[in-house]
Amino acid sequence: MADQFAALNSPFDIGKVHIKNRFVMAPTTTGAYLAPNGSFSKEGVEYFVRRAQGGMGLVMTGALMTDYKIDAPGALGPMFMATPQGQRAFITSSDAILTRLHAYGAQMFIQLSAGLGRNSAGSYGPSANPYFGTTDAMNPVLTTDQIKQKIQMMVDAAKVVKKAGYPGVEIHAIHWGYLLDQMASSLTNRRTDEYGGDLEARMRMCCEIIQGIKAECGQDFAISVRLGLKAYAKGFNQGTISGEGEAYRTLEEGVEIAKILERAGADALNVDTGVYDSFYYACPPMYLKRGYMEEIARAAKEAVGIPIICGSRMGDVNADEKAIERGSFDAIAIGRPMLADPDLPKKVQMDAPETIRPCIGCNQGCLLRLFNGLPSGCAVNPEIGRDSSYRLTPALVKKNVVVVGGGVAGMEAARTAALRGHKVTLFEKSDHLGGHLVSGGSHDFKVEVRELNKWYQHELASLPVDVRMGTEATPQAVAALEPDAIILANGSSAVMPRIEGIDHPKAVNCIDALLHEERLGQRVVVVGGGLVGCELAMDLVNKGRDVQIVEALPQILASGPQVPLPNTMYLHDFFAEKGTPIHTSTRIAAVTDDGAVVMAADGASTTIPADSVVIAVGFRPNPSLREEFQGLGAEVYEIGDERRVGNILTAIWDAYEVAHTL
Repeated sequence: MADQFAALNSPFDIGKVHIKNRFVMAPTTTGAYLAPNGSFSKEGVEYFVRRAQGGMGLVMTGALMTDYKIDAPGALGPMFMATPQGQRAFITSSDAILTRLHAYGAQMFIQLSAGLGRNSAGSYGPSANPYFGTTDAMNPVLTTDQIKQKIQMMVDAAKVVKKAGYPGVEIHAIHWGYLLDQMASSLTNRRTDEYGGDLEARMRMCCEIIQGIKAECGQDFAISVRLGLKAYAKGFNQGTISGEGEAYRTLEEGVEIAKILERAGADALNVDTGVYDSFYYACPPMYLKRGYMEEIARAAKEAVGIPIICGSRMGDVNADEKAIERGSFDAIAIGRPMLADPDLPKKVQMDAPETIRPCIGCNQGCLLRLFNGLPSGCAVNPEIGRDSSYRLTPALVKKNVVVVGGGVAGMEAARTAALRGHKVTLFEKSDHLGGHLVSGGSHDFKVEVRELNKWYQHELASLPVDVRMGTEATPQAVAALEPDAIILANGSSAVMPRIEGIDHPKAVNCIDALLHEERLGQRVVVVGGGLVGCELAMDLVNKGRDVQIVEALPQILASGPQVPLPNTMYLHDFFAEKGTPIHTSTRIAAVTDDGAVVMAADGASTTIPADSVVIAVGFRPNPSLREEFQGLGAEVYEIGDERRVGNILTAIWDAYEVAHTL
């Protein structure tokens, strides 16, 4: 039988290192896989081995910091190079990983970083630049001698990595606006010494690191370099969705950098886009189309002879297969999709792509938690980062479980309970599964949410779950099943404020607007600048509607569950680039024949002409069903929005926690 993923399943080489397939685990930091001394924790060992078990060809760590002398102590997290004891601990813990990882035919590189520069308070930069997110707090400037010290610390770290048994490293270099990226950009590097000036001079630090590692570790020790080919930044703290007005790095300059890195001795380039100032290109939310990187990566592929690994929104394996066949790049780097489904490469190898649990590009579990000082996770995969301690185990006592509600929380609860061996019956009173996944997945850019709903339905169909559609879970119907446990996932409903004209034909709740967008007029006022309202507004603007947003708070995206930084930045920049009017500190007062009557903070009232007024001011839990089922002699649990309105992450994590311990 022909392999429909022959390209993805084929091997390739990075220098002398043979990789069994075209899957590279993108450097992804979880915040939990390192011990305080910079060695790998027990959780870290399990985390990396789990990716190898899932079929990954090349596993990479996130950036391990090497500078323990210059940048502010503690600013960059654990550093294995700081002490001889730390180096020994790193080598010992690496043996625990590599001994197991090699059994699955995987390779592993350690990613090394020279520092974060203006991205982190207390870090030095090439020139005095404002720290990210500020306008006046400037980073200290490296002296020429300090640059040389940083180069030597990177080389010394690579020597320890080689001693630990790894076949190569990746240099976290021209990427995300970290130090080496800042050294390479004319916007951030205005030096007059040997490390400033033209592009060749600005690239000198990175090239000397590559050359130093090759000299100390040998030509066969592989070096991959992380390279952002285009920055999408107009200036400090200014991204550009369209790419117009680029001030940090154009694609043309990125291609020239690729050539310089190849000449310096790099064995592969791991390419993507963006810096902190354009974080939606560095860690793209679902708003950016999957596969947008193909043509960008192709420009580098055509310019160099070393392998190009393409990262950033590469979760569509069917499209990835075709891109590799076309010669656009040599391999894919996947980070967040490997959090969502560690077995993704294995499922491709088994020709079962429909069983891959999709990453939805939400950034809720991976990035937001990390930025909040918590261990990274995944919205759709609660096991991540707890691969051994939190994984599913067969239930010792098999129970009769009833799940009420076929939204994402109910489907996850039913799936998890069935996988553990329980007998599961799922009641859904409508004629379809998915709940808010259906309305929330209606936007053009929510392809992955629709795929997640499809994945859950495929999972339930493949498991012994009795799904009863169009059936209300009355106490009598549930009691007849003699359940041992009842899981209530009754969901939530959109809030409609008590204002004049709320029953006017022009007033539409956000769920109806999402499900029946065709019923909306040309001029739309979206009341509510939370995530639901802003995403709805963005989708309508993309489809040519005239949209205005009304938000009671002083700024949009300030209410409801916290929104990850890349998503927030994208939405703000999108509305700015499109010129979408946003009325903050303004409340809806009435809906009339003319449109939306709104009131500003000073009490001034005005009417915004509108054909449709969409109300997106939040959700409230549907009435609790607990009392109805309390007297049936079964354990009763409330999960998801019925317990507390949240998002996909909170719904899935709730469901998994309860079903995982039944």
